[in-house]
Amino acid sequence: MNNFNGKVLFLDRSDINTDEIIPAKYLTEISKEALKPFCLEDLKVEGFNPKTDIAGKTAIVTRANFGCGSSREHAPWALEVNGITIVVAEGFARIFRQNMYNCGMIATELKAEEIDEVFKTFAGLETELSVDMAAGTLSFRAVKNGAVSEKKYSFKLGEFESALVSAGGWVAYAAANY
Repeated sequence: MNNFNGKVLFLDRSDINTDEIIPAKYLTEISKEALKPFCLEDLKVEGFNPKTDIAGKTAIVTRANFGCGSSREHAPWALEVNGITIVVAEGFARIFRQNMYNCGMIATELKAEEIDEVFKTFAGLETELSVDMAAGTLSFRAVKNGAVSEKKYSFKLGEFESALVSAGGWVAYAAANY
């Protein structure tokens, strides 16, 4: 199973499409690792620099409809090879979400008001996310001027999605079950 605990990258925008996650011109690369330097390179979000802001992050918190556009597994692969294993959003494009689970990664939704609260409380701070799969909780934590801010939210995965994530993705799940 992937590690889902770590630092958060905040992308305050809706409708981030798969071409912004990994531009189509790189889809001919023959390894996942070859996608690494190009992840989110065409994404336009105020204050975001893909060359400096992705390294060391495990999670993305964003707005609605993440992963829309062309269906391609390359989008979660580009995130995966950069160490990003969980995306928390108001909603996802259906195929992108399934591709995340197929790769053993988490795509989970919070309500719009919960995403607003996460942005208001933590964006701009070095924020850590802890995921408790068994309890179904996301715990955010940051320190500002010596004061600790913490918030916990519940999330749910379907039985099959949880099995894929626990197995480490579709290939490992299929090897163990078929």
